[in-house]
Amino acid sequence: MKRLHRQLKKYGIFTLVAIIVVLLSVIPLRIAIAFYQAPHPQAIFTLGGDSDREEFTAQFARKYPNLDIWISSGILPNQTLAIFYNADIRNNRLHLDYRAVDTVTNFTSLISDFKQRHIQHLYLITSKFHMLRAKTIAFLVLGSQGITFTAISIPSKQPRESTTHILRDLGRSLFWIVSGRTGASLNPNIK
Repeated sequence: MKRLHRQLKKYGIFTLVAIIVVLLSVIPLRIAIAFYQAPHPQAIFTLGGDSDREEFTAQFARKYPNLDIWISSGILPNQTLAIFYNADIRNNRLHLDYRAVDTVTNFTSLISDFKQRHIQHLYLITSKFHMLRAKTIAFLVLGSQGITFTAISIPSKQPRESTTHILRDLGRSLFWIVSGRTGASLNPNIK
């Protein structure tokens, strides 16, 4: 009986590792295909959390008048609309989404919207201190869905986020890929 238990444990871990390896090897292929099919970004995606991000995005969007702008859980809607109005950006380009409760859900809550609009390449905008974690999540979440990204970071005086936060969200992103759930409801303090 102990031998059987050890074998199940051994193969269970092997199976989990094999699934992760397969997932991680498929993602770069899906990203390469997306980049080949859409070499230029088709939309702007800003991770909310700081009005500087919306201000930067409004100025950045002026250079790309044909791209829609997606902002996930940013500042209050009336403040965001005022920023874009002052930058002469039409409201019909803006997609404000407040479903996300943290960085992982910034990505997962909008995947279906991006796919519905056949978006395969995004400008990803966030603060410099937050970019490594955002790129890690984007690689897994967007990449698993055949969406690539071009990262644009906004200068920030904050120190880079901890490796612990990055690894935690890497794990949550992998969990979302295999289960469709982010685990956000398990800890209301995750950001």
